[in-house]
Amino acid sequence: MTNAYRTSERALLVLEDGTVFRGRSYGAVGESLGEAVFSTGMTGYQETLTDPSYAGQIVVQTAPHIGNTGVNADDAESRRIWVSGYVVRDAARLPSNWRSEKSLDEELAEQNIVGIQGIDTRALTRHLRSAGAMRSGIFTGEAAEAPESDLLERVRQSSPMQGQRLADQVTAENTLTIEPADHGWDGEVLGTLVAVDLGIKSMTPRRFAERGIRVHMVPANTTLEQIKQLGPDGAFFSNGPGDPETATDQVEVLRGILRAGIPFFGICFGNQLLGRALGFGTYKLPFGHRGINQPVLDRSTGRVEITAQNHGFAVDAPLDGPVTAPESEFGRVEVSHVGLNDDVVEGLRCLDIPAFSVQYHPEAAAGPHDAAYLFDRFIELMTSTDSAARQKAGK
Repeated sequence: MTNAYRTSERALLVLEDGTVFRGRSYGAVGESLGEAVFSTGMTGYQETLTDPSYAGQIVVQTAPHIGNTGVNADDAESRRIWVSGYVVRDAARLPSNWRSEKSLDEELAEQNIVGIQGIDTRALTRHLRSAGAMRSGIFTGEAAEAPESDLLERVRQSSPMQGQRLADQVTAENTLTIEPADHGWDGEVLGTLVAVDLGIKSMTPRRFAERGIRVHMVPANTTLEQIKQLGPDGAFFSNGPGDPETATDQVEVLRGILRAGIPFFGICFGNQLLGRALGFGTYKLPFGHRGINQPVLDRSTGRVEITAQNHGFAVDAPLDGPVTAPESEFGRVEVSHVGLNDDVVEGLRCLDIPAFSVQYHPEAAAGPHDAAYLFDRFIELMTSTDSAARQKAGK
């Protein structure tokens, strides 16, 4: 890829089934390969681009007008843009918002993200819904002048999402501590949380900190002993990209956390890893759930929540429960939340150990705040777990 950007450049989006969409360059000029997926959010494009869970993917925005409000330093969910490529219908020619610091196409070009604009994203989305998410490539400028048969071969030679280990590529290199006092909390610290960064969004530790929890955010390769040395009252596994079947190291660490009685909460990738730690399998969804309007049923309350989601894999657990976990040492578990569009498992709750998880994003940036109560639920679990369990954790 190159850093030049000229919106008049010819651009092609090539899917692995041979479908080709033709448009104009958006962002950097060059080529990019990744899994084509669509996101249904009507707002929050900057948060989408900077969500590490999108690493390795070419994101199609179903909302037609993108870039209207520009970009700014405050709304980024991580240190950089992670998408492999970006597909929009009508890109804003000029941003118009008092918080805008630059245009989106300038930001894409500066971060070397190849995009395409001016294609029928509705038709593309309908195609992906029926054919499924698939390998794809964006080719702009000189790259788009090659024969389409050659471009299709490049796409088909690229790596599929299944089997990719990506959390280690997006995680932070060093431990970072987030203090409650820096996020509006003026009382005593209520507890200490170790958050394993598998592709965490910046809003997540902020949601804990503003509720009085000190957060030690640690890299994905942190060991169980290193976690225990931080004296946690709870442990958290974040969202993140890639195939959960590849995260064998993190699953073993999580099993150690559960055996030690440390209260656990997982989001998205963290939900999938809790499922695997309990002995359930995971599988790839046809086209995944991505957007800020996904309905989920909380089975414990009967409430329907509108949630923000970004995942292409799901936990394979029985909806009728409770059941004894396949790894029986962890006792009984039940599916706590279910997706109303397709009955996908959207949450797990352990009944004999202090652990639960959800597949969606309760921090919801951007998105609805229906599920923000989950942070309070976990803090209550952290502060109410008995001292015997904490002693097992090395406290």
